[in-house]
Amino acid sequence: MVASRILSDKGAEVFTVRPDDDLVTAARLLTEKRVGAAVVVDKAGAPVGVFSERDLARSVAEAGSEGLNRKVSEAMSSDLVTAAPGASIDQLMGLMTHRRVRHIIVMDDGEMVGLVSIGDVVKRKIAEAEAEADSLKAYIEGA
Repeated sequence: MVASRILSDKGAEVFTVRPDDDLVTAARLLTEKRVGAAVVVDKAGAPVGVFSERDLARSVAEAGSEGLNRKVSEAMSSDLVTAAPGASIDQLMGLMTHRRVRHIIVMDDGEMVGLVSIGDVVKRKIAEAEAEADSLKAYIEGA
């Protein structure tokens, strides 16, 4: 399975926020859309960061309720981790592990086409393992 297949299964819609949005606005979006992260985009729509629930929690932990008045640009993760649509589950897992991130932006010819989370990857990895186990079981029972 590859990133593009994950996106076609789950949907490729990417929820975005702007760097100058405050954290309350960003938190409302995450809550409304029931997602753990949003891509931060500039005026041209290009990704410049990822804002996650962890970033929100970190801001509040550092500054108390005043942390909610911060701009997304002050709390977001700006070290973008991207992958091509053809990246395999193992490649995505390797990126997430090596770069210590939970979300990867899928880019195709310089255009953002989706966002893959660690939950998406784990779900597909489990499905692959179950399918393999079922195949082995059927093979053994048929032998």
